[in-house]
Amino acid sequence: MSHAAFRQLASPLPGLAVLQRDAFADSRGAFRRLFCAAELAQLGWDAAVAQINHSVTARAGMTRGIHFQYPPHAEDKLVTCVAGRVWDVAVDLRAGSPTFLHWHAEELAQDTGRSLLLPKGFGHGFMALTDGAALIYVHSAPYAPEAEGGLHPLDPAIGIAWPSAVRDLSAKDAARPYIDASFRGAAA
Repeated sequence: MSHAAFRQLASPLPGLAVLQRDAFADSRGAFRRLFCAAELAQLGWDAAVAQINHSVTARAGMTRGIHFQYPPHAEDKLVTCVAGRVWDVAVDLRAGSPTFLHWHAEELAQDTGRSLLLPKGFGHGFMALTDGAALIYVHSAPYAPEAEGGLHPLDPAIGIAWPSAVRDLSAKDAARPYIDASFRGAAA
């Protein structure tokens, strides 16, 4: 394939990349490249793929996140919706960043070819907009339980404007802390 796998769209948060993939389609169906290390390196992806995860969220309105990993296990994360639709949220948790605690959301859907590439130091969460919404996550670092971090998705310090009422949080996400004066961000 000689065409680029994606186009980069504008994002209000430095380092966060919104990717638009075009489908190559004919009468048999369609093809989209989900990952190209050489092209993503231009956007800061500087590691091998360490882990690929697939999640399915049963019902519309269910919300997951805000999740991240602390250094030295911080990760770049490429998020793509492969079934249904989600409202995908990235939160800048890089202390010292001019957009610290700012968030940006994109609707990701199986038929649009849009993805988010979150750099190290960003938190991630989403709300399913359809039943059976499925995501593929490509990670630059493996999951490290000892480095797991998270924030409550309804934290007023972040102020995410979810498209509908947040519901069906996991017990872990519901117990996530709200940001206080001791929070120093997610990056070194």
